[in-house]
Amino acid sequence: MPIRTVIERGPAGKRAVAFSLDWPGWSRGASSAELAVERLESYRDRYRPVARLARMARDFDAAGPVEIVEDRVGTGSTDFWGISFSPSSTEHGPMGEAELQRGIKLLRACWAFFDGVAAQVSPEMRKGPRGGGRDRDQIIGHTLRTESESFARQVGLRLEEGATLTPAGLRQYRLAYIAAMRAYNAGKVERRMRSWTLPFLIRHSAFHTLDHAWEMQDKDLSGAV
Repeated sequence: MPIRTVIERGPAGKRAVAFSLDWPGWSRGASSAELAVERLESYRDRYRPVARLARMARDFDAAGPVEIVEDRVGTGSTDFWGISFSPSSTEHGPMGEAELQRGIKLLRACWAFFDGVAAQVSPEMRKGPRGGGRDRDQIIGHTLRTESESFARQVGLRLEEGATLTPAGLRQYRLAYIAAMRAYNAGKVERRMRSWTLPFLIRHSAFHTLDHAWEMQDKDLSGAV
């Protein structure tokens, strides 16, 4: 099967994003749609560890070339951040049980990959324009807080500030986040998302986690002489 891919262009044409519909988190942005697709393909090998952690490496390796199935205009945030900030035409709910299970399995694999990278890289990160020169612990804190205190609210989960910054708190939060997703998909959460959808939320959480895991890998100073 080809890699079903969506192109999302910023309304002002400043940036574009290419992302996989079937492999949450595999998403790259660039100054043009063509470059975004090239960057997406260049990250195929970097996404493979996630598929392996999800025990889907065989399916991932058997996947064919990138195939554009939708070319759409996103929001102003697409232009500003160079990332997807809205669901595609196929990312609507409720999700079927198999689809939801697969999405959750890959999201958990993204979390496991992030945790593994965080445990291996240097505390001090190589300085550069991205992220304002944050070091490892600052990247970890930003990633966990953004997901738990912002994304998770979309499915009705509210936590105290800093609740994920201990190992026990992080484990408890992730279980609660998955449970909240399941409840939302089953229609048990009264407040519904306005512009987001559950498939997009899973994809966006996976992307945010992976993007910062890759950032830590790219800025790691462990092998520096």
